[in-house]
Amino acid sequence: MKFTKMHGAGNDYVYVNCFEEQIGDPADVAIKVSNRNFGIGSDGLILIMPSDKADVRMRMFNSDGSESEMCGNGIRCVAKYAYDHGIVDKTGITAETGAGILTLQLFPDAANKIERVRVNMGPPRLAREEIPMTGVPAAQVVAEELAVLDRTFKITCVSMGNPHCIIYVDDVETFPVATYGPLIENHQLFPRRTNVEFIQIISRTEVKQRTWERGAGETLACGTGASAVCVAGVLNGITDRKILNHLAGGDLELEWVENGPVFMTGPATEVFSGEIKL
Repeated sequence: MKFTKMHGAGNDYVYVNCFEEQIGDPADVAIKVSNRNFGIGSDGLILIMPSDKADVRMRMFNSDGSESEMCGNGIRCVAKYAYDHGIVDKTGITAETGAGILTLQLFPDAANKIERVRVNMGPPRLAREEIPMTGVPAAQVVAEELAVLDRTFKITCVSMGNPHCIIYVDDVETFPVATYGPLIENHQLFPRRTNVEFIQIISRTEVKQRTWERGAGETLACGTGASAVCVAGVLNGITDRKILNHLAGGDLELEWVENGPVFMTGPATEVFSGEIKL
């Protein structure tokens, strides 16, 4: 199988061009290639596929083989690959995902390679039934108390096509993400599990984020999570609609348009290409 390793702000995936390659069991392939000791090493597998609804289609599998609806860092890399490798020849494209069709603006560098991508992530979904969560279907979850082990957190939950649970902490660097992340991910409140963002507020326009990703563990960045954090800050009245989010792998720019979509802008980087025997 031919592949390309790419990352968006450190959130790394193995990408396969399914215009040319065929993948029989992508869940099994995702587990094998993601292994950082015996495989290529990644947060998961992303397939770049033909679409009858958009310019390209993305399917995304976590390192445990589970399929997720969307990946904000991954979709930027899909756009870069499609342009740099000649699948598309324009800087405004559409991509079909499990969360719907997204529009992307591509920014070429001096060598006509894509280095940054702006994604229209669509409007946030705020009702419990849309996230999904148990409880009153139409209710929103803003600063709701959740007891886990010895702590009671105030959680705000948002779907950006996949579920996110946002928690504010005083010092994100020292917070025990690996302790609380998996317990919240698999909490009975979330029938399809959830991603968990631990956030430190720097100012009304700047935050720091660590993410426990559903099906992958802690990752260096999460684009849908950063988008959800932008929304959560507004809902809690603690950040503006436009913020800079510092993640372990790099920075993302977010903007939630009033009564509209969230826009995410960030890097997309190709690392290397190769072949692997499965």
